[in-house]
Amino acid sequence: MAKAAREKKNQGAVSLDFAFFRSLTNFQKANKSALRRCYRDLTRKFLDFNDPGEDEEDAYLRLPQFEALETYVFLKEFAENRHVHQLFNEWAKNEGIFSGFVTTGLTDQGQATLLPYMELHGQDQYQAIFDNLKARSREYPNYIFALTMGTGKTILMATCIFYEFLLANKWRKDEKYCQNALVFAPDRTVLQSLKEIQTFDIAKVVPPEYVNFITSNIKFHFLDDTSVGLGTMDGSQFNIVISNTQKIILKKRKAQPSAADQLFSAKAGGLSEIYGELYELLGQDAPESDAELAVNARFQKLARLPRLGIYVDEAHHSMGAALAKDLGQDKSASALRTTIDELAKALRAKNSSVVACYNFTGTPYVGDQIMPEVVYAYSLKDAIANEYLKQPRYEVYQGEIKSSDFVRTVIKDFWENEGTNRREGMLPKLAFFGSTIEEVRDELRPSIEAVLGQLNIPTDRVLVNVGDDKLTTNDDIREFVQLDTERSEKQFIILVGKGREGWNCRSLFGVALYREPKSKIFVLQSTMRCLRSIGDIQETGHIYLSAANGDILEAELQQNFRVTRAELERKNSESDTVVVDVSAVPPPVVLKLARERVLYDTKRRAHAEKVDFGLTDERIDQYRVTVTTHRALNEAAVSSREITSELQQREFTRYTLIAELARYFQFDGLSPFDIELGIETSKDGPDKVLAAANLNNRVVYEVLIPALFRAFFKIESFSKTEIEDVELIRGYNEKSNVLPTFRFRAKEHLLAKRDYPDFLLTKGKSFHLDAYCFDSKPEHEFFKRVLSLDEVEKVYFTGMLVHGQSGFQVNYIDPESHTVRNYHPDFLVRTRTGKSIIVEVKNDWTFNDPVVQAKKEAATRLASHNLFQYEMLTVKQFNEFCEGLLQGATGVVGHSNVRDPAPTHIGPLL
Repeated sequence: MAKAAREKKNQGAVSLDFAFFRSLTNFQKANKSALRRCYRDLTRKFLDFNDPGEDEEDAYLRLPQFEALETYVFLKEFAENRHVHQLFNEWAKNEGIFSGFVTTGLTDQGQATLLPYMELHGQDQYQAIFDNLKARSREYPNYIFALTMGTGKTILMATCIFYEFLLANKWRKDEKYCQNALVFAPDRTVLQSLKEIQTFDIAKVVPPEYVNFITSNIKFHFLDDTSVGLGTMDGSQFNIVISNTQKIILKKRKAQPSAADQLFSAKAGGLSEIYGELYELLGQDAPESDAELAVNARFQKLARLPRLGIYVDEAHHSMGAALAKDLGQDKSASALRTTIDELAKALRAKNSSVVACYNFTGTPYVGDQIMPEVVYAYSLKDAIANEYLKQPRYEVYQGEIKSSDFVRTVIKDFWENEGTNRREGMLPKLAFFGSTIEEVRDELRPSIEAVLGQLNIPTDRVLVNVGDDKLTTNDDIREFVQLDTERSEKQFIILVGKGREGWNCRSLFGVALYREPKSKIFVLQSTMRCLRSIGDIQETGHIYLSAANGDILEAELQQNFRVTRAELERKNSESDTVVVDVSAVPPPVVLKLARERVLYDTKRRAHAEKVDFGLTDERIDQYRVTVTTHRALNEAAVSSREITSELQQREFTRYTLIAELARYFQFDGLSPFDIELGIETSKDGPDKVLAAANLNNRVVYEVLIPALFRAFFKIESFSKTEIEDVELIRGYNEKSNVLPTFRFRAKEHLLAKRDYPDFLLTKGKSFHLDAYCFDSKPEHEFFKRVLSLDEVEKVYFTGMLVHGQSGFQVNYIDPESHTVRNYHPDFLVRTRTGKSIIVEVKNDWTFNDPVVQAKKEAATRLASHNLFQYEMLTVKQFNEFCEGLLQGATGVVGHSNVRDPAPTHIGPLL
């Protein structure tokens, strides 16, 4: 009955509004470990280096950037640059690269389900979506990454390119990796923002052992002038060409030349006499001027670069129909898309290719539809909710209001909320967008200066940039360029048309639009300018709009982001949070910690041990893949079948297996003959080894290679204990006596301040910061209870500064990625008997989490080297812990590996 109902539903209306990217993201998350085994070692190392971890403090990339990078790698290493329609076909049918995995669909509400896509949606729905995807396919794979403004698309692009070049260098014959990159900037914009790719510190996203290769081999080429030629060498590798699209776009004549044009061209001799061969090549589309010839020469240069990857930074500058055309989602292609198509043809003629085109935009939507080739999306709503952008605050002025009244109320409100409160040393700024230069000259500027005079604000804090020499001088342009620096004293910026120009100013805290602009999308683009994040906490972006512009913004948000203004506003649950300016309390607290440094050295054994691969039947069974059939989810299986032989994998011969194994030891002095001898004389025998490798290729990498390593090599470790001074707060400046300061957002009931009456008698025992912002009620409760004990000499909340502001941290190995991460325990307690205790407060349901246990193990090890005590407590254990302190007990709750503590030198201040 249920199946029949679904079939009847599937025969109904067919919807093309299917977010395939959500299913791809769900698949990657559900199969993360299995997918990583398909990746190359260098790829896994690159991903581990950039994984921000659960606290987002262990890497430079933020979570949206890293998730997009994971998708990029997934498309490269697992999908091998398949077109999106090919991916959808294999995913929906559970075929090809997806065979052996469980692929499930999503409900109409976007919720995960256990039902396969075809059973959930039916053949008609599948065919409609597949045809829609295939109709937009091009000669090259075309992928769209939709990350909202302010989430770091430029750095993400750079990271992807560095990854490509590292892999292309190591596997030079593998055609799925890009050897060169062409980065297109949005139309009619300056290239300053994209120059960050060249000035960016690559050590932040590239593992240290590969930084030298990147810096030594990458060649940057900026085409920001039509007179500048492209200086790439034909056939060269590792070029990054960054260009405005107009500097590359292939020039073609739109119409046949008239008889008069041909006559005058012939009289002048024309360019055809000079560039005869090029005219024969291009035919009727040959350039008619030196400027056109220079642009086309760049195109020809690009066509002589092998394996080109194209990165289109459309960002939020194009939306609607223009965006769809540029990203190849519309039947009528733009000049940009035509140029990319022609490049692909030209490269194919030279036995090369456009490896893929990667488009980075701010939204997955065009009008009321999802762009089909989106492979990853991070929404505006999520970016605000997760504090990657400022929290918008809308002030919409209803009813009739004069321009002068609008300006006055806006400036007064902005000044009351922001004033001269600097963030990262920069003054907050408010931008007024005028519709015309005349409006700015005759109405807007005089009104602003008049209001500033009434509020006793210097009028030299006004800056005008409207593209008119009479109103905007060269000095004004220089001031505009340095707005986002500590040197700038400007706060009120008057602009015309700068909303769509890629203007990035993190210290912009407000935007005001009074008159309705000609372009409705301009309202959305300009208001988003003030949402870029700044500082340690989520700040507020003030958006002031007339009623008409408020209606336009609401419509554009729904059309381009499928979200309303109300959904972007701060939720009621967050209304009790306050911004807290926190300052260090002198003198600085310094600990003396003993840290054990362990070095490992790999040495070749003089006589190799007999290899034992351990290929028992039980171990081999772990690599068999089976499918079980259940009549219901909660019933036992009625049948089971093995599908290991159906997996898409490599079939090894004896010699190709030896070659694959030898590849992993090529720099260790281990020859293929050594490996062959090791297999021949192994306890399992060569036939069993080969059979296991062909049963499941994972055996090669998870069993054979580690066993060979253990047989031929031994690891010697050397430990060294170092005593180091660790600052609880970094940033003290002895010369200037400037105290470190920080900003946090905290809930008032989880806030403890040094000057609160409750702490009048006990504040001398704590508060190395003048305020503690606790994350949870149990932390707050623990602090108050321990602080009130007479047996406690000092207690510090150390789990607050987690972004490099404190030196008190524990290094641990993440059990999933196997990378070193940092962990900041919650509390440091010192008793009057000299006992020093590191305390972590956890909820019951997270206590046995593998990551939590890895932190506990590392912290216990650090504590034992320093004769500290480490305790991981739940709320239920607070009483037992406090009673243990009162009784002077050593191990208070039994959740730590405790040594008898002795008085330890941890600095004179603790």
